[in-house]
Amino acid sequence: MKSRISAFYDPVQARHDPKFFLVRGRPAQSTEQPERAARLMRALERLDIPVLPARDFGAGPRAAVHTPEYLSFLKSAHSEWQDLPGEPSPEVIANIHPLRHPATYPKSIVGRAGWHMADTACPIGEHTFEAACASANTAVTAADMLLNGERQAYALCRPPGHHAFSDMAGGFCFLNNSAIAAQFLRSQHERVVTLDIDVHHGNGTQGIFYRRNDVLAVSIHCDPAHYYPFVWGHACERGEGDGEGYNLNIPLPPDSPDGAFLQALETAKAAISTFAPTALVVALGLDASEHDPLRGLAVTTPGFEKIGRSIASLGLPTVHVQEGGYLSDILTDNLEAYLKGALA
Repeated sequence: MKSRISAFYDPVQARHDPKFFLVRGRPAQSTEQPERAARLMRALERLDIPVLPARDFGAGPRAAVHTPEYLSFLKSAHSEWQDLPGEPSPEVIANIHPLRHPATYPKSIVGRAGWHMADTACPIGEHTFEAACASANTAVTAADMLLNGERQAYALCRPPGHHAFSDMAGGFCFLNNSAIAAQFLRSQHERVVTLDIDVHHGNGTQGIFYRRNDVLAVSIHCDPAHYYPFVWGHACERGEGDGEGYNLNIPLPPDSPDGAFLQALETAKAAISTFAPTALVVALGLDASEHDPLRGLAVTTPGFEKIGRSIASLGLPTVHVQEGGYLSDILTDNLEAYLKGALA
């Protein structure tokens, strides 16, 4: 297939190799591993899509989305953690999670870890910050291609980003790549959409744009009543203030198949068309797969091709930012199928 899409990756991302993960209270190997990128890369090879290096856009794009104190925390957290007395863990893992009402910003690294980490699924290792910056730069590089006239670009990003709020990590995510790409596109586009098709609700993206009416945030995901992130992603969450009505959540029952997902996508597309954007950021999770180790929905490989084709029918300049999709024998096939649909 002749490529009509640009793809980008930065190998620095592989330096983030998280070890700690809790599954129903028991430590387990994290499913967000560097091998994910290698398997996704094979899909690009099959489609004859060249992978280009990401550019370093500096601190500006991430600072436009994330708070100064949060970025400072991410940069220094690991070294400060290692300076703790005793034998601190090799990764920063928060053991408190303050509810912040009302509260004082803590001085201790232990306190700040709890303040800035929503859960234990985002351990910070020695190279996490540089990998997260490389991941964000990859998303910005792809978005920049749209500003220079390209119609589609794919950003192979890991760690992923859509669970990261402006000042809080969570769910494998540190910097919100999709939100950073959307904000970057706002320099030339009056209205931008983020369409999140990851099996998990894009709670960080929702939080970042919740009071804004220039970015429509749409998320199709497994019902959070019994699935991560549990406390965000319900249909009643519609935005606040100027952003009321500019946030759309479409939760699906667990194990929903292709048909249900595609029907939800039609609802999302109707809202997107009404908003009349001029650019689209797809938070491309492949973990809605029936074979994903974090399975919540039951989308098939042919289903991903239909999803890609349906999104492409919007006819918008589009950045596809990689979010979830974890190690399975079919991960490569699913990205290949989705991009085939997007290129059809």
